[in-house]
Amino acid sequence: MFASTKAMNKRKRQCRVMSGFLDGIRCGDCECNVDWGERRNTIASIAAGVLFFTGWWIIIDAAVKYPAEDEFHHAYHTCGVIATVAFLMINAVSNGQVRGDSYSEGCMGQTGARVWLFIGFMLAFGSLIASMWILFGGFVVPQKATVYPGIAVFFQNAFIFFGGLVFKFGRTEDLWQ
Repeated sequence: MFASTKAMNKRKRQCRVMSGFLDGIRCGDCECNVDWGERRNTIASIAAGVLFFTGWWIIIDAAVKYPAEDEFHHAYHTCGVIATVAFLMINAVSNGQVRGDSYSEGCMGQTGARVWLFIGFMLAFGSLIASMWILFGGFVVPQKATVYPGIAVFFQNAFIFFGGLVFKFGRTEDLWQ
């Protein structure tokens, strides 16, 4: 019993040593002292724009590479258009409008802003789910020779979806007031 207690104490000491092996690394010790708080909106906007652009670039590449209707049906672009509309709807209302802090007038006030945001998120999730259905139902299950158009549709919608989330929740509204 004494040997097992000794082994357990040795393991605990090793865990303490291992758990603190990153403690000596100093992050942010440079002389540049960049205040990321002031640049948060800029960084989130650029990141969301890059994600949005990448999504559309991927689908344009697939449309150019597979122009025939039997390889890549042109109706599959509908998911990307709906995702773009959802991106715009989600980011059209501010968080203050949804909370009721800065918006009390208009057609429905705070309730209208919440309904608008909810519909935007429903469209975003719906287009993402539809792009998965296109990928698997149109390309993977039928075992087509080229799966890239289905992958392109999915990644387009995924990039637009995550770009919308970054643009909505990555920015702060404190600088607007």
